[in-house]
Amino acid sequence: MEVHGGGPADLLQRPWLPVDIDGCRLLAKSWFGETAYRILLTDMHCVWEESMESAAIQKRAQELNKRLRAPVKAFFSHLCDVAQPFLLRGEGHPKDEAQISLTRQEDGAISMKLKSELAGLPFYWEFHCSPAPITVVCVQLVRPLLTMSRFLQRQVDQLGDLLVRKDAEIQDYRENGATLSRERLQTDVFEEQTYREAFKAQTLPLLCSEQQDSLTFDPNLQHLYAAIVAHGNARKRKLSEEAPPPAGGPDLSSSMGESVGREAAEDRQQDKQVAPPGSKMADKPAVQQPLPVRSERASKPKKKKVVGLFR
Repeated sequence: MEVHGGGPADLLQRPWLPVDIDGCRLLAKSWFGETAYRILLTDMHCVWEESMESAAIQKRAQELNKRLRAPVKAFFSHLCDVAQPFLLRGEGHPKDEAQISLTRQEDGAISMKLKSELAGLPFYWEFHCSPAPITVVCVQLVRPLLTMSRFLQRQVDQLGDLLVRKDAEIQDYRENGATLSRERLQTDVFEEQTYREAFKAQTLPLLCSEQQDSLTFDPNLQHLYAAIVAHGNARKRKLSEEAPPPAGGPDLSSSMGESVGREAAEDRQQDKQVAPPGSKMADKPAVQQPLPVRSERASKPKKKKVVGLFR
């Protein structure tokens, strides 16, 4: 059993694999953890998914197997060993002779019933897959396929440019007297537009007439899918690490400076209001007037600070 962390993220890196479940050709990807799993299925008309955690697995297992009292960890490895061959290769498990059947529900969901043997007794399990949200379809299928399409198009463009340069190189050889020793090696000059039209006319009818067989990802496309998804995840992590802190955060230095300035202004205002007009203090120089008041105010915070820290 393969154990990985981060189910949804790990599932995204898995390529779509062609499977044949109960005579139904599908593309599938699956992730199995220690006591959880997530699977995706598609027939290119709909995408179905199911995510199960430990508590839900325990509940369903007891509903389907009345005599089962073991915890999830005791039987989940058996479930993985039995289910994964169907979801990875579309073939049954030869050791346990497991059986699987697929049923389409009226509400658009599909269920897969799995029967095997555990500790000499029948073990039943059911996958209840419901239509996946559009966001899941876009993340798991549409976006990677569009990126693959752009990648392959750029590859074709570069190969076309390479053929044009090769033709120029061959023409230079001919103009300098070079000849072919074998006539079967001679080729026509590559014309991109002519090649595209001929390729479309020959290949497109074959692909459209073999829609069922088109539900396949050959190994090269599977590796390309995994590489594109891994690169996208790495790019997201890099951008998140390089992102600046959110704007609008508290500026402690400026706020402290403004607070100090406000306190100083308030002190000066209160100093002016301490001595009433016409008193003897008003005849003294302005510099000496705030001294007793400021010393009294300065002693008050110190007294409060001592009380707050040591009581």
